[in-house]
Amino acid sequence: MVKKITQTAGRTMLGGFAPEFAHFNDDILFGENWNNQDIGIKTRCIITVVALMSQGIADSSLKFHLQNAKNNGVSQKEIVAIITHTAFYTGWPKGWAVFNLAKEIWQINEGDLPYEDEGMRAHVKEMAFPIGEFNEAFAEYFTNSIETW
Repeated sequence: MVKKITQTAGRTMLGGFAPEFAHFNDDILFGENWNNQDIGIKTRCIITVVALMSQGIADSSLKFHLQNAKNNGVSQKEIVAIITHTAFYTGWPKGWAVFNLAKEIWQINEGDLPYEDEGMRAHVKEMAFPIGEFNEAFAEYFTNSIETW
């Protein structure tokens, strides 16, 4: 079962001042639209980052959506490729602005895993003790050779 996305920022920030806008934000945009299962949450996060970048929005709302993208599986390498690709279509200065925010969210090579298969990468990320880089440090103490792994 997919976890339902809930949002209360609209009511928290604007509930008393603009209650109808808060309703649209929390109940329609995030309550209905973000919970639509026709596209995956990771894809939805990428689309949102690209849409905000294309408009030149490089404020706290984009930073929130960058963090949300990271939380939903967008790696450092993926966000770099996404921003770079989008910058060719939306403008180079917008790319620079978004990279400045993205560097606050991701570290260089963060979350990089040695698996080409996306399914394996996703599986490893969910493990309590993820599989890391291959370690040969104590290979001399074992009879099994590396080639048989």
